[in-house]
This record gives sequence, structure tokens and C-alpha cells, in this order.
Amino acid sequence: MVNKENYKSELRSAILHLNERGLYSASKWAAEQLMGIVMDGEKNIPVRYKYLKVNSSTRRRSRTDESPSTLGAGSNISTPVRDEYNDGMDNDYYLLAKSYFDCREYRRAAHVLRDQTEVEECELHFLVEMFLLSRASYDEKAGEKRKEEENIELEGPLGKSDALNQELVLLESELSVLQKNGTIDSFGLYLYGLVLKEKGSANLARIVLVDSVNSYPWNWNAWSVLQSLCTTADILNSMNLNNHWMKEFFLASAYHELRLHNESLAKYEHLEGTFGYSNYIQAEIAKVRYSLREFDQVEDIFEELLSNDPYRVEDMDVYSNVLYARECFSALSYLAHKVFMTDKYRPESCCIIGNYYSLKGQHEKSVMYFRRALKLNNKYLSAWTLMGHEYVEMKNTAAAVDAYRRAVDISPCDYRAWYGLGQAYEMMGMPLYALHYFKKSVFLQPNDSRLWIAMAQCYESDQLHMIEEAIKCYRRATNCNDSEAMALHHLAKLHAELGRSEEAAYYNKKYLEMMEDEEREGPDMVKALMFLAQHCKEQKRLEEAAVYCTRLLDYTGPEREQAKNLLRGIRLEQSSSPAMDIDQFPLE
Repeated sequence: MVNKENYKSELRSAILHLNERGLYSASKWAAEQLMGIVMDGEKNIPVRYKYLKVNSSTRRRSRTDESPSTLGAGSNISTPVRDEYNDGMDNDYYLLAKSYFDCREYRRAAHVLRDQTEVEECELHFLVEMFLLSRASYDEKAGEKRKEEENIELEGPLGKSDALNQELVLLESELSVLQKNGTIDSFGLYLYGLVLKEKGSANLARIVLVDSVNSYPWNWNAWSVLQSLCTTADILNSMNLNNHWMKEFFLASAYHELRLHNESLAKYEHLEGTFGYSNYIQAEIAKVRYSLREFDQVEDIFEELLSNDPYRVEDMDVYSNVLYARECFSALSYLAHKVFMTDKYRPESCCIIGNYYSLKGQHEKSVMYFRRALKLNNKYLSAWTLMGHEYVEMKNTAAAVDAYRRAVDISPCDYRAWYGLGQAYEMMGMPLYALHYFKKSVFLQPNDSRLWIAMAQCYESDQLHMIEEAIKCYRRATNCNDSEAMALHHLAKLHAELGRSEEAAYYNKKYLEMMEDEEREGPDMVKALMFLAQHCKEQKRLEEAAVYCTRLLDYTGPEREQAKNLLRGIRLEQSSSPAMDIDQFPLE
């Protein structure tokens, strides 16, 4: 049986250990999981109360009755543990607020501490002090931060940097000696793993990082670096990882990176049983569902996250991608304004604002914000890819290719960048190059209809004219949730060009059925109706042909006149009587 109270105790200790070593992002992750644990009897608490209800058993627990943590077991050098918490330190809301404060997310810190009126008087005093500190020092902190941020804005253009940190050589040597002597703790191993990764020693880095997380499992930063070194599921399966539920978090994240989306989703849903209030898990589930293109669910999750954590910025760029894809102007405008007011100098904020300007068609402004995101973090993958998309819109293919290549240098598994390269080379009239990159993208994301359609159109181009290969790709697209029914229309068109009238009729019917089921009017419906009317007339299926012709009378253009002529011919064939006056049919 899961002992949730033990989990809470271990996480509280971990927050302090990580904070002491300046591992603020790992400390924040631990604090969020601490708040995410669902205690017995709390399962029906509404979302809006997640930060407002204080567990009485937590706030009244004695500071001296908790045994020292044994999390450092397995390391030759034990990790120091506080004998007792300072006044108010055992309040989980304080720990979460403090972690946000240390990460310079002052608005989030203040938000967590609001409405804390149910705590004991001594703790209330401390919390109020912390709240005032976060608000009073905001101007000072933000002023210093703003000065740094303005320096960023004044920097020159982006450029590649292949410089090697010469200190890594000396640092690696020193850490290697400490490891061999057995005089290195789990945090030293984490640092050693980082150095080895930076130098390209992936295999040794994995071994060192596994030792680090096994001796001290609560350093999420170490798990994140370890995940980045796992390029196949075989590597994951070969790791001997001890801590069960931290391993579950790790595998859920790693499976997502390896595009094993269903496996990742199953892991996160299992973790929800213990960490049902974890905003981190909800955000990760949203990102997995985004990869599966389940946009309705993604939008619902992010709306709930923002309702619960209104000053959240991380992962909101994914939400902005969904709003962009669905052309939700007002929602994207609201989100862009919100992150701008919260922290406009976060890479995520810059990408959201860049998406907003892109949706407005202001591509130069969009590029400016993506470049700003890259000044803040030149390895921010989304910014490189999105900037490449903007350059494609601006017909600046050279700049687009450069941006996409930077993206695949950072992550060779980014299918969007490979797809972008294919688009860029297609624009330059180089279909063989484009086909090469489209194949890479579809290998990485085989369930995306857009990629199969792009590859089919490449095969269909005048230079290649490989129609049978194009048909195969369009067929694959029809099995991958082609919501626009583009593949069905192209299959009908190609089969008609090849003289395969029955196949063309089949796909035209499927196209019309799909559009009717979704109550949509597609631009190619008139062509499909006209083909079916003519095909059915040739096949002597006159009643069916008449139905299609009658539907065409609702449209304007030359097809309407063609439909009238077809109907006259159909009526002549159906009856030996004089032709019926077509004006008897209601045309309006």
C-alpha cells in the first residue's frame, strides 16, 4: 500500500536539500509534486481549492518527530539533512511559494500564499511576512532582472558558437578522481554526468547519472539530463533504477520523448492515482495529447491549469500552438497579454507572443519575438522551428533552412523541423531533397496525415510524377485522421486521371460522406458531385445521377449549367415523353 505521508515527508526534505545547492528548478518540481499528492478523503475537492485547503495534520506536525531522511543511502558521502525545520518550514504552501520565489516567479509565489487564513497564528505571521516580502521586493528584484533583460535585447544578432568550455577538462579530471576514490556524493555525480554529457561521453554519462539518481532520487534535474541521453527504448530497459515512483515519472517523460505516446499516457494516468493534484502531470498529459493531435482535450487541460495556476508560463507555448492551429484569435490574444504581464522575458512568453503576431499575419514581428526567445535560450527548440515557419511564410527560404537545421541539430527527433526543411526545399523546386526530409518527418511521426499528404504532393510534382507512390501516401493519410479530407479528394483526382473511374467514384463518395457528417462545405465538393453525376449517368444509374445533378443546382458557376444539361439528358433517357422543362425545378 502506498504510504503517501512518507512521500510527503521525503519530498519536504528533498525541497530543502535541493534549495541549499541552488537546484531551484528541481526544488520547484519537488514542491509541485508535494502539493500534487492526493491524501485519503480529498479526492472530491474541486480544482479551485487545490491551493486553498491546508492539511491540518501537516501544519500541526511536530518539527522534532520526523526521523532523518535516508534518501542519501547508497552514496559514499551522505547528503546533509536538517535536524528540524525553521518556523513555518513544514507548511507545504510556504515551500511551494518559496520555490517559485527562488525561480524568480514572484507573481506565482504571491498567488500561492493568498487566502491562507486557516493556518495557525504563528504560521500565519510567517506566511504574511513571506507574502509581503514577495510583493515588497518585487520592484527591487524585477528592476535588477529588467536591467539584465534589457541587456539581452541590446545584444547583437544570433550566431552559432562552437566554443568549448576549457574548464570542463579540469573539472572532469577532478570529478573522475573523486568518483574513483568514493568521495563523491549524489550531487557531485550529477555534476559529473553533466560534464560528461557536455563533452559527448553519453554512455559514461548515463552510468554516472544512474548512480546519482539511485543514491538520491529526488533531484529531478538529474533525471531530466538522463532522459536526454536515452535515444532508444532499449537503453531505458537496460537501466537499473531503484526508486519506483520516481522511475515512473522518468519513464513517462522518456516515453514521450521517444514518441511512445500511448505508453507515456498510461504512466502519467497511473501516477495520477497518487499525485492527482499535480499540475506538472496535467501539463505533461496535455503535451502527450498534443503529440497525438487531440486538441479538444489539450485545450480543456490547459484552461483548467490556468484557472488553478493563473501565473503559470511554462508549457503555455504548447497551448498557444493549439490556439494558433485552431485560429482562436481572442483566446491567443488573451494568453499573449497574460504572459506578457507575468514575465515577458521567458522563452515561452516570447514564443506565445510570436504565435499571436503570426496568426495576425505580422510575420516580421513574429520573427522578432522568436529571435528574442533564442537570445534568452539559444537551444529553445520550439523557437527555432517556429521561426523557420515564419521565414517560409515570408518566402525567405535560406533563412528558413538555417533555422530548421539549427532545430534538428538540437533535437534530431523533431519531426516539425524535418517537415519544415521539406517544405523549404519544395518551395525552391528541389523535390528530391524535399522528399528526403519528408521521409524523415514521417518516420518520426507516422500518424500525422499532414506529413503523408506533403510527401504525396512531392511525388505528384511535375519533376517526379510518381503517381502510384503518391497514391500510397494519400492512402496512409486517410488512416491518420485526415480531418480536412484532403487525401480523399486527391485520391479521387489521381484515379480519375489514370482512368480508374470506379476507384475515383469510391473516393469521391467517401469525401462527400465525410464532409456531410461534419456538416462542412469543402471547396472541392462541386467537383466531386459533378464527377459522380457524370459517372453514374455513364453507368446508367440514372436516378443516382439525377440526385447529384439536383444537388449541383444549389451552386453557382458553370457547374450549375452543366447539371441542368445532364438532367435534361437523364430525363430523356428515363422517359419517351417530351423532355421535362428544367425550369420546373426550384432553383432558389
